[in-house]
Amino acid sequence: MDVPRRLTSQALLTDLYAAFNRRDIPTLLAAMTPDVSWPNGWEGGVVRGREQVGAYWRRQWDQLEPVVTPIAFRTEADGRIAVTVHQVVHDKAGAKLADHTVTHVYRLDNGLVTAMEIRE
Repeated sequence: MDVPRRLTSQALLTDLYAAFNRRDIPTLLAAMTPDVSWPNGWEGGVVRGREQVGAYWRRQWDQLEPVVTPIAFRTEADGRIAVTVHQVVHDKAGAKLADHTVTHVYRLDNGLVTAMEIRE
C-alpha cells in the first residue's frame, strides 16, 4: 500500500510543479486545502489560505520568472513528501537571479496539500 500512495503523491506534486511553471493558479489552488500553510520564499514569512497563496504568486510573477523542476522524491518517516527541486529564477529583463537546488517538504491530506516548507 505504501508504494502506490507514494507514486500517487509524486504524480500529484509533479503535476503541480508543471502547473506552477505554466503560471496556472486555479489548478494549483484547487490542489490545496482552504487553510493551506505556504512559505513566502520570496518576501519572507508564511502565507495562509488559498487566497493569500494566490496573491503571493501573482506578486512574485509580476517581478520574477521562476522555473522549478522536481528532481527527486522521498517519503519522510512522518509521511511528509520531500521533493528536491532545481530552481532557476530570472528577473523580467532576463537576468538570472538564482540557480540552485533546495528541498520542498509537503504535508498532504486526502490528496490535497495542507502545508509546504522550504529546506535550503
